[in-house]
Amino acid sequence: MVVAAALAWFAYDLPDVSKVAQAERRASIVVQAADGSEFARFGDLHGTVVRTAEMPEHLVNAVLAIEDRRFRYHFGIDPIGLARAFYTNWRSGRTVQGGSTITQQLAKNLFLTPERSLKRKIQEAMLALWLEHRFTKDEILTAYLNRVYLGAGTYGMDAAARTYFGKPATEVTLREAAILAGLLKAPSRYSPSSNPDEALERGKVVLAAMEDAGFIYPEQRQAALNAPPSPRRAPGGDGRYFADWVTELVAGFIGRDHGDVVVRTTLDLSLQHAAEERVREMLSGPGAQANVGQAALVAMTADGAVRALVGGRDYDASEYNRATQAMRQPGSAFKPFVYLAALEAGWTMDQMVEDSPVRIADWSPGNYDGKYRGSITMAQALAHSSNTATVRIIDRIGTERVRRTAGGLGIGSPLTKDLSLALGTSEVTLLELTRAYAGIANRGVPNWPYAILEIRDRSGAVLYSRRPSGGGPVANPANVAQLTRMMTGVLDYGTGKSAKLDRPAAGKTGTTQDYHDAWFVGFTADLVAGVWLGNDNNAEMKKITGGSLPAKLWHAFMSDAHAGRPVRPLPGLDGVGLLPPVAAAARPAPRRTDSGIGGLIEQITGKTPRVEYDWSNDNPR
Repeated sequence: MVVAAALAWFAYDLPDVSKVAQAERRASIVVQAADGSEFARFGDLHGTVVRTAEMPEHLVNAVLAIEDRRFRYHFGIDPIGLARAFYTNWRSGRTVQGGSTITQQLAKNLFLTPERSLKRKIQEAMLALWLEHRFTKDEILTAYLNRVYLGAGTYGMDAAARTYFGKPATEVTLREAAILAGLLKAPSRYSPSSNPDEALERGKVVLAAMEDAGFIYPEQRQAALNAPPSPRRAPGGDGRYFADWVTELVAGFIGRDHGDVVVRTTLDLSLQHAAEERVREMLSGPGAQANVGQAALVAMTADGAVRALVGGRDYDASEYNRATQAMRQPGSAFKPFVYLAALEAGWTMDQMVEDSPVRIADWSPGNYDGKYRGSITMAQALAHSSNTATVRIIDRIGTERVRRTAGGLGIGSPLTKDLSLALGTSEVTLLELTRAYAGIANRGVPNWPYAILEIRDRSGAVLYSRRPSGGGPVANPANVAQLTRMMTGVLDYGTGKSAKLDRPAAGKTGTTQDYHDAWFVGFTADLVAGVWLGNDNNAEMKKITGGSLPAKLWHAFMSDAHAGRPVRPLPGLDGVGLLPPVAAAARPAPRRTDSGIGGLIEQITGKTPRVEYDWSNDNPR
């Protein structure tokens, strides 16, 4: 009666065993690169249900040898195994061996929590007895091999075999079977993707157990050890920042209550590998000596297809994506929008502007290097990143024109309305800044950065397919072409000489006050790329400017990306699709109240006077 009462008490809050098939799991998202190769997955992935009779005999035997050799003979609880485990643990003074049978493990996986308590162990044993009474040994083993967790979000041998080896469970070799069985002890520790050496060592233990149990001969074990290693498939490998970003976007296309889906993206794995390797080299080498703690890189086509994305130095250490989430001041990397706004206002790249000390009210910005070049062209001012010349330009054309130009090309973050806007004091993300440069590379047609090409469910039905979006230029393509030509000077003779490639390229450096941030963003006819270097805590770097390490990192990555590609002229400089410049009168500059003849002409005509202007006393020279 006492035993019956105790069993009744333990059975009181047992789960409803009729709901075995209703176990909840997270929907899985399999992420593919542009070529269809899988490189990441999220959620709980279940493979095809495979009966033990359909599995290779060596896979079943590997599991039995290492987990439960007496499975075919016990009644759900193995008294001999329990006694052996108790004695082994008592001898060692700690828990080194478990006594749970496969039936008990299945009961725990199906019905119970991972809680370690006496009550849970007794409930586990009771459920194991019920399972043995209700199902055959093969049915229990089939359920176990198809439900057990094996790391990387995979449940069951078939899902694990496909994830780690790229094949169904029915095709695994003896060596692969031993590695899969070895995962049962510690899926993360013995993962063949992240810890291949430890996975192999654990596989050797399984092979030895199979030989000891009489499942294989010594020569079979040796042949398995001598077999070439299986190709590595890393479910959490390259592109994890990109994959995280993609999974956040999926719900916006198909809703949050989606089932298992496969997402094909724009990612180019070869470019992604190159980007990660170059960032790693920079941060571990010259970056480490210059107090550079973090870096981010984005590469996309002119129409916005993101081909590579690095959100930081180490995803395992920090999942924070500095390419899509970090808001930082772009510094002089913002200046191209000022110059394009000036071109739209009727200025030309050869128009003269004064590069000399300037004071506007109580503000007196200077050049970062302390040097002044006197009267220079707009093209020279941009190439040398003259702060004083740029401030004079925005003061003439007005901040609202610059805000409209930047916003039209894709800068969606709030922009200040004062003249400091010209020097990049408004914070942006690397992704949106690179997107805006892609609009320049796209002849003035803005884009929306996209990463998803297609979403399908597990049956292959298309749930979403991207369609090209239309739209025209937000700036006169002829003016955009002028800006592109001006930006080539940055690499040819300006602040970004370290980024110069073996082909036409345009870009701009960016450095913020006290060296908190350093940027280089630029493009060729084939690719647009942006680079940011800095520190999460906003610590000062050791005099790192956009023309130093960021330009070198950009050069290294773009050299890799263009290897073997033919040299092509920059968009807008190839003579394709150019329109005549829009007359200044069609885009009048804001009326101003400047004294002097220059201001008077602009007030009367709405046109910016094309004269060499002496800004020191507001009189024409």
